[in-house]
Amino acid sequence: MLRNLSTFFLRTLREDPADAEVNSHKLLVRAGYIRRSAPGIYTWLPLGLRTLRKIEEIVREEMDAMGAQEVHFPGLIPAEPYKATNRWEEYGPTLFKLNDRKGGDYLLAPTHEEMFTLLVKDMYSSYKDLPATLYQIQTKYRDEARPRAGLIRGREFVMKDAYSFDIDDEGLNASYQAERDTYERIFQRLGLRYVIVSAMSGAMGGSRSEEFLHPSPIGEDTFVASPGGYAANAEAVTTPVPEPSMPPAFPRPLRSPPLTLRRSSRSSICSTINTRARIALDRRRHAQECRRDADAPGRAARASRRGRARRPRRRHEAPRGRRGPRRG
Repeated sequence: MLRNLSTFFLRTLREDPADAEVNSHKLLVRAGYIRRSAPGIYTWLPLGLRTLRKIEEIVREEMDAMGAQEVHFPGLIPAEPYKATNRWEEYGPTLFKLNDRKGGDYLLAPTHEEMFTLLVKDMYSSYKDLPATLYQIQTKYRDEARPRAGLIRGREFVMKDAYSFDIDDEGLNASYQAERDTYERIFQRLGLRYVIVSAMSGAMGGSRSEEFLHPSPIGEDTFVASPGGYAANAEAVTTPVPEPSMPPAFPRPLRSPPLTLRRSSRSSICSTINTRARIALDRRRHAQECRRDADAPGRAARASRRGRARRPRRRHEAPRGRRGPRRG
């Protein structure tokens, strides 16, 4: 329903809010889309809520076209399912925990895997009822240590999560590919540039995980990409073990005796070390001779077998081992 601007519940700001750090946060507040209620918690104003509902409608249309069915779980859920999967403790301080008046443990759901599984277990009793894909668009709660960037990293946020239940691995792969194709169509309809990268499953678990990332200068994640098409989150990067490289060849390689490892006493180990030292010394002397030959090609000093050049005698110098002339 269209309204006049004079009656529309909208107030804009001239100045940037003091707590805003990035441009998207500043513009959303100044344009009247959201208002801050607490750190990481925001109120959606009419203009922002209309935008949010349009995005949700695109997601619903694509998920319904895939054959998924929408459900809606409560945000406040009991702790027993999370304790059964050990995530009551694994989530750590990120989990919002509370007690009712009778002392029962509850939490504000950061995600709903356990609730989806229990629902299908309660509703279905035979494998003939499968496959089935369920999804919801619901508010999640996570106690972020440092909420920042407005809606990008908040303590309360809206998330679409979907789960498929299949009979075998073949059905699982088919459901995964259908979800993947649906995500691509959603991003294309929204007009967002995206990159599909390999990722870690994290606390949710799983044998395979991929993320759809929108490159942004204010993003909180880092990914790597290669011209060959490989892309992965920085936490999930795998590198192959490099092949052993050969040592550089000498100008005139010397044939050295083969070295073998032996299980023996200290004397044989010392002998092996001495052999290696002699080989290294011979190679060093040989390299020095080659450099001297290259520096003085016309009058190369002839080296002795020991690798030391003879020094020319002076006119009044006596040979070694003989006395010089006596004075009268």
